[in-house]
Amino acid sequence: MRYSNATNYALHTIVHLMLQPRESLVGVQELAEMQRLSPTYLSKILTKLTKAGLIQSTPGAKGGYKISTTKHEISFLDVIHAIEGDTSLFECTIHHEGCLIESTMRKAEKNMKSELESMLLNDIADEAKAKQKKS
Repeated sequence: MRYSNATNYALHTIVHLMLQPRESLVGVQELAEMQRLSPTYLSKILTKLTKAGLIQSTPGAKGGYKISTTKHEISFLDVIHAIEGDTSLFECTIHHEGCLIESTMRKAEKNMKSELESMLLNDIADEAKAKQKKS
C-alpha cells in the first residue's frame, strides 16, 4: 500500500501554510519552489485541498493560499481523503457471504483510518515551530 506523491506534497503544503502568520497568503510559486515542483502540478493539488475546505484561495496578483479559517484542526486523514478520495483499500475479488479475509482487511483499514484521523497536522506544525526556535 502506498499513497501518491500528491498526498506527500499536500501534507507538506498544509504544514507550511500552518507555519505562516494567520492571515498571510502564500503564492503557488513559493509553495512549488519549497518542494521543487512545477507550479502547474502543485496547483492541481491546491485545487483539491481548496475543494475539501482545508485551505482558502485568494485570486489575484497579491493572492495566494492560507489555512481555512473554518478548519482549526486538520488530520492526516482529512488530507488523504482530499487527495486520494475515500475508497476502500481492499476489495475482495471472490464475492461470497461472510468472507473472513475481507472482514479482517476492513477491520485493519478501519483501525488505520482511526489512527490517521487522530493524528493532527497542527501537532506537526507545533513541533516544527519548536524545532525552529531551538535552531
